[in-house]
Amino acid sequence: MAYIKGNRNQITLLPSAVEDYIAKDDPVRAYDAFVETLDCEKLGLVIDENQSGANPYWPKAILKLLIYGYSYDTRSSRKLERACHHNLAFIWLTEGIKPDYRTIARFRIDNKDILKNVMRQCAHMCLELGLVEGNTLFIDGTKLKADASMQKTWSKERLQKHEIKITENIDRILIECQSIDEAEKNDGSLIKLKTELADQATLKAQMAKIAKELDESGKKKLNTTDADSFVSKADRGTKMYHNIQSTVDEKHGLIVNADVVDQSVDTNQLSVQVKQAGNTLDKKPENVCADNGYYSIDDIEKIDKSITVIVPSREQIVKERTGKPLKEFPKDVFTYNNEHDCYFCPERKQLWHTDAKIPGKPNAIVYRAQGTECKGCKHFGACTTSVNGRSIIRQKNETLLQRLAQIYKSDTGQRIYKLRKQKAELPFAHFKRNMNMRQLLLRGIEKVKSEVFLCTIGYNLTRMINILGVNGLTRAINSV
Repeated sequence: MAYIKGNRNQITLLPSAVEDYIAKDDPVRAYDAFVETLDCEKLGLVIDENQSGANPYWPKAILKLLIYGYSYDTRSSRKLERACHHNLAFIWLTEGIKPDYRTIARFRIDNKDILKNVMRQCAHMCLELGLVEGNTLFIDGTKLKADASMQKTWSKERLQKHEIKITENIDRILIECQSIDEAEKNDGSLIKLKTELADQATLKAQMAKIAKELDESGKKKLNTTDADSFVSKADRGTKMYHNIQSTVDEKHGLIVNADVVDQSVDTNQLSVQVKQAGNTLDKKPENVCADNGYYSIDDIEKIDKSITVIVPSREQIVKERTGKPLKEFPKDVFTYNNEHDCYFCPERKQLWHTDAKIPGKPNAIVYRAQGTECKGCKHFGACTTSVNGRSIIRQKNETLLQRLAQIYKSDTGQRIYKLRKQKAELPFAHFKRNMNMRQLLLRGIEKVKSEVFLCTIGYNLTRMINILGVNGLTRAINSV
């Protein structure tokens, strides 16, 4: 049986127009239609046909190139430049123009606010097309590896060790210099020592500069390559990361809002992300759901009271996973008496209000039993091991704590929380698996946001194509 072989010398006739390079149902047409319908004035994208100077590239063409490239794992500006020369989809999308990698990289860095507005217009478009309802939102975070090395991360302890070593090296070099005879001052060994001494002095000055930056930043550790990144342990081990936040709608798992924050934990982020999502959609959600990492009473208290918040406490999660409470005698087995402002333990002993303060928790009120009563109790050792008696911490906003617990345990709360994983974590899986977005290319939180906004737009368009199809989405976009 003969094999099928190609022939590079075979004369073929390509279509006479670039338009004919791409099939009518190719996904690239949906990306093109989306960018063409964007309102440049609302985006803040300046279009001036009469500007002076060298002719720049058409801004929308570069925007199409970036969004489409990020959607199909082509994020590097050099790879995007090559794609404009060799990939028919990219050639069709940019209408044959071939921007160099510097132009592409500069556009991405200089237009962070524009990319954020594109993300918002995309969310609004989803709302108008009925693909987003905005009633129930899921908020989650993930860590993406920063373009920074752990070797460039400095703490006060590491700086002190390096400074000691540098000082020792300088002392050693000075002693060696003094031991060389004056008559041999032009000898190569002395010149080499002086160069080494200058290098050590320069290194010491750099250490002093880093120490100053570390003090001014207020951080425990500072990376000199990307000062906004932080050390954390995630799926790629202990490395430098950025914390990516996303707010996802319940209906189709589309992203309503995305953000980048410079802290390794999600605590105190819930109210911020809810507010940003509300501003994007121009409406308040009915329900907001997040995992236990967002559980902070002080932060949840900032959220509009008309919004139902579904976030479990650590105690509730532990009880669900293990089938037993975090403690043998948890707080909920103690009964609060509002009239006397005290707690009653299961043995009907009283815990009275004290003036004790807990660092970092100004709203916490401590109630404590008498030590003599606890030591004589049959549950001593299980309930408490303190000779001063069992203590209970009550928050000033204890009513909110109880309300959150009831909402989470309710049928509606359980139904919504069970949807959290498949909705909130879907975008991150797409980022890391399909877009290969495991490591960021840019440095600094502002530049990183540009990358995250592009990924968000690409993800939403991919989901919209899967839901409506290329032709259906193109028609829907043109009708908006």
